[in-house]
Amino acid sequence: MSKTTWKGGTLLGPLPPVLVTCGTMDEANIITIAWTGICNTIPPKTYISVRPGRYSYPIIKSSGEFVIHLTPASLIRAADWCGIHTGRKVDKFAKWNLTKEPASAVAPPLIAQCPLALECKVDQIIPLGSHDMFLADIVAVDVEESLIDASGKLHLERAELAAFAHGAYYSLGKRMQSFGFSVRKKPRKGQKGKNKAKRNN
Repeated sequence: MSKTTWKGGTLLGPLPPVLVTCGTMDEANIITIAWTGICNTIPPKTYISVRPGRYSYPIIKSSGEFVIHLTPASLIRAADWCGIHTGRKVDKFAKWNLTKEPASAVAPPLIAQCPLALECKVDQIIPLGSHDMFLADIVAVDVEESLIDASGKLHLERAELAAFAHGAYYSLGKRMQSFGFSVRKKPRKGQKGKNKAKRNN
């Protein structure tokens, strides 16, 4: 495969176009962010990178709290709009008929229409250049009950989440495999049929 080399840039995707809430139940704002991800497992840590000039920046900096919401495809228009317009001039919850719900461990509200939320407390603020990174502990996770089966397993594929790649939004497609499938041991010859027979008994 032949390749052309460009100078370094932010060409990475897909990314989650998350809806981030900050402030309080009475005075809350929503900012849409794609510069986010998981950066540690134990303790669970995440980050969001925000330009200092954004309306939400001083709110998050002073409170040390925010909530990351995974955005379903059904809310992608609202997510795009919330990323373009400033909370200085408009109540984004009211504009898009989004419902506030109290979080369990932080002051910013949950967005009821989002299937999963990560409640976060800022651990460090790291200046990077155009953006500052808010490195945070995930102190609680709120999950829509319809995504959990009778055994307690999460089925996030039911949430119909959206993705962002190179300036465009996408709806996540079909499931291919689960993590670790490339090294998973295959059933011994004849064992697969026995397992199927057991399930049918």
